[in-house]
Amino acid sequence: MGHAVKLALLALAVLLGCSGRADDGARAETPAPLETELESTTPVRVAEVVRGTIELSVSGTGWTQALREVHIRAPFTGRLESLDVADGDAVAKGGLIGAIVAQNSDAEREGARAMLAAARTAQERLDAERALELAGAGLVRQRLRAPAAGVVLSHAANAGDFLSEGAEIATVADSSSVAFVVRIPQSELRGVGRGQPAAVEITAEPTALAGVVRGVQPSASAESMNAPVRIDFAPARPDLGVGLFGTARIKVGEHRDVLIVPASAVLRDDVTGVSRVAVITPEGTAHWILVTTPAAQGDSLEVQAAELQAGARVAVSGQVGLPEGARVRVES
Repeated sequence: MGHAVKLALLALAVLLGCSGRADDGARAETPAPLETELESTTPVRVAEVVRGTIELSVSGTGWTQALREVHIRAPFTGRLESLDVADGDAVAKGGLIGAIVAQNSDAEREGARAMLAAARTAQERLDAERALELAGAGLVRQRLRAPAAGVVLSHAANAGDFLSEGAEIATVADSSSVAFVVRIPQSELRGVGRGQPAAVEITAEPTALAGVVRGVQPSASAESMNAPVRIDFAPARPDLGVGLFGTARIKVGEHRDVLIVPASAVLRDDVTGVSRVAVITPEGTAHWILVTTPAAQGDSLEVQAAELQAGARVAVSGQVGLPEGARVRVES
């Protein structure tokens, strides 16, 4: 074989090799059908439209208050001998608050003490000690006791003070009268009424406490435009302290047999006020429906729309910016 023929065959082999590699590269760059489909669809997560009941409620913040305060007063004119409680102390019914000594008895005792302090001779000391003993034997002292179980809110006198009959000594919040007073916006008061159930969440309590609305109290606030609503605990909670802050939710009604979706399914245009949901069709496309949302309960919304039916699937994530008719794929 001539030298020219060998060179021609070698050149042909090189050309064939390059052509094969080029074909392989073209095949490698061609996207697979599955990859093409994934790239052309938008991933979304969905939830099913269900029928159920939406509870209507109003809520606000408030605190526990004692609706009855008991004032402990001096039963007669005299000196407060002792005060055995401090503000904030819990007291049992009949618990000792302190003691008061009648004015005449206190004067006799103080006179005997002055005699003893001024005694110079043994006889004078004996006479003074005898007078002090007699004053002690005839001492008119009355112990002061709490008329109800509760918490000492304040005191108006201290041990050693001289008090007139009827003077206030201490104030006790009656624990049997502890209720929760919640501040409700005046715009929502129309639906609030006596006997409605309520749930009160207090930080110090592990679970919500059941209560019943007693009524709207008259001392509304013009500055904050709200009004106090009294909630009685059911059952009563005399062990609760006063001044405990929390939140109350009052059930004022309910919407039954309505369509319900997660709140994340509803997109609301803040400019136009229009709300809509993206329904995922059986063909795997997005179809936007305008809805109204009359009520909410937690993370659930009541929705109304003529086109919407129970059992439909609506997008709860991935739907922002999704155009009408766009193809989607549902991810778990």
